[in-house]
Amino acid sequence: MGVEIERKFLPNGDAWRALGEPVLLRQGYLSSNPARVVRVRIEGEQAYMTIKGKSVGATRGEWEYPIPLGDAGELLALCEQPLVEKFRRKIEFAGNVWEVDEFLGANAGLVVAEIELHAEDQAFERPDWIGVEVTHDARYFNSALARHPFSAW
Repeated sequence: MGVEIERKFLPNGDAWRALGEPVLLRQGYLSSNPARVVRVRIEGEQAYMTIKGKSVGATRGEWEYPIPLGDAGELLALCEQPLVEKFRRKIEFAGNVWEVDEFLGANAGLVVAEIELHAEDQAFERPDWIGVEVTHDARYFNSALARHPFSAW
């Protein structure tokens, strides 16, 4: 079984904008039920289907498979609307990779930084531009943003 251990934070300021090259991601949910999320994502010229289990703390089961780009486009049309669109920057810092997502569309104005860990209690160094943690606030799950966009908060 694949496992994802992820912590989410809101960035402080804009220093992260000068780091990493932004890549457009478009994703949709065939199921956004928190017990079993099924996501389709186009990231640049690659596409994936991802299945995620229920979160327990910062951990949940995750299985991800590459799929043909054309299939992903067709599947996005079947997904719950609106799609979640964002620019992602991957930023290396102190031996870890931070993914900073700047959301578009109905979620415009929201920026979330994530770090994937090997264990929930793993120590890591935070860049100066990392602010408050929102790992346990379900509103910040991408599947939740598809159902209840940031613009409606």
